[in-house]
Amino acid sequence: MVTEQVQHHHERLIDTDFHRKGLKGGALGLISSTVVGVASTAPAYSLAATLGFVIAAIGLQAPIVTIIAFVPMLFIAFAYKELNSKDPDCGTTFTWGARAFGPPTGWFGGWGIVAADILVMASLAQIAGQYLFDLFNTTSIGYNASSTWVLLVGIAWIVLMTFICYVGIEVSANFQKALLAIELTMLAVLSITALVKVSNGTAPPGHLTPSLSWLNPFHVSSFSAFTAGIILMVFIYWGWDTAVAVNEETKDKNKTPGRAAILSTFILLVTYALVIFSMQSFAGIGTTGNGLGNVAHAGDVLSIQGDAVFGTSGFGAFLTHLLLLMVLSSAAASTQTTILPTARTTLSMAVYRAIPHSFAKIHHRYLTPTVSTIVMGAVSIVVYVGMNFSSNGIGVIGDAVIAIGLYIAFYYGLTGFACAWYYRRNLTSSMRNLWMQGIIPVLGGLILFFLGGWSIWLDYDVATANDYTMWTVPWLHWQVGGAFVIAIAAGLVGLACYFYCRFKDPAFFRKETLTRNTATLVPDE
Repeated sequence: MVTEQVQHHHERLIDTDFHRKGLKGGALGLISSTVVGVASTAPAYSLAATLGFVIAAIGLQAPIVTIIAFVPMLFIAFAYKELNSKDPDCGTTFTWGARAFGPPTGWFGGWGIVAADILVMASLAQIAGQYLFDLFNTTSIGYNASSTWVLLVGIAWIVLMTFICYVGIEVSANFQKALLAIELTMLAVLSITALVKVSNGTAPPGHLTPSLSWLNPFHVSSFSAFTAGIILMVFIYWGWDTAVAVNEETKDKNKTPGRAAILSTFILLVTYALVIFSMQSFAGIGTTGNGLGNVAHAGDVLSIQGDAVFGTSGFGAFLTHLLLLMVLSSAAASTQTTILPTARTTLSMAVYRAIPHSFAKIHHRYLTPTVSTIVMGAVSIVVYVGMNFSSNGIGVIGDAVIAIGLYIAFYYGLTGFACAWYYRRNLTSSMRNLWMQGIIPVLGGLILFFLGGWSIWLDYDVATANDYTMWTVPWLHWQVGGAFVIAIAAGLVGLACYFYCRFKDPAFFRKETLTRNTATLVPDE
């Protein structure tokens, strides 16, 4: 009798309190979903902001590390595909984690997505602000990361991208197509031009002859250096899961998002391998001039290489400015596609009553999350302003990007484990299911959890030189890395929000709104 009453209460909750989320079903096809997935990683921005640090960590082995880092990304992409085929919910890791392991695990999986996306927004906004001034030849402002003008443009950029996300998924996707076309075309032109100059002997001093030894991972100086390089490359690949986060707005939502995620990872592999191989050949890894090992340009590799590859006069100057526009558009695309998945994660969490219900509001005309989108933009602005005024807008934002690695590894890895556990009774039905739903996702999860754990140590120990800033623990006088402090702070904020939500509305945490058997609340196509 008690069991029947609980079941009846559960059904009543779903019948009366739940509703389909209200998103616009069938708005995106495979191409649009793939564009969103690739654009969300911001290939040009990621390379510009990270390649210098990758070279500093692993030297000439950057090409092989690029390929190795692709492996766990592909493994987790398969996990996303398998889970999405049965449960195409825009909450992704939140929903799947809750179904597989219970409400607390799902909730913190959702928080991992939110924390990573908010922390990266400051860097994206700052890059957009700096490159906009560089584009118009006002480099005296653009090169000054702490400039008030850069800050204001960065804020305006977040507002603009938030507005585009607010007015509709189709507008967002069409905007992404234009930005990504510019981005991939210019990366290809830059890479091919650089390789031609290497082959005909017109590359600058310090250039290198391409070698197969660059593909030997055993030439990396140490295991710590190898791991640091992999962690950096995981950040460069991060973001393709946005293709799955917009699953409820996709045609054939059970199949298209997963295919788009896998296709996105392969496009990224080809793009990164080509650019890194060509830039390493053209510029070398020297510590002076345009060498990739020059720490003065570590945070902005592509604009320096653009001047060297294309020149600064005539048509070359035009291509150089087009390259700047490409990095700017890349940051814009990633800003937009960072808001998209976060808003949909919080939308799903609100629908299942894991966070306040106001986050579930949908615009009656645009069919997009209203409160979730606006709050994401507003919180991003607050975090960006706070970081900009700390350490002159440089160190803290850099540490925030480093700290993201922990949260990426956590929610990607959790998705891999959730896939295997969700399908645990199905794994022995065929070899295909054993590998695609079990072994491959678990291997991806294990690799990423190991990398996440290693990144905590790298971020904590200032002797690893993995941080831009350091923090001294009061009374104990311990010095810990700034990235570690930011990662822990984000975790504590998440823990506080968790307890608030648990006591404010405990239905989700009592398994009254979301279990393995709860119907997926998605729009009709």
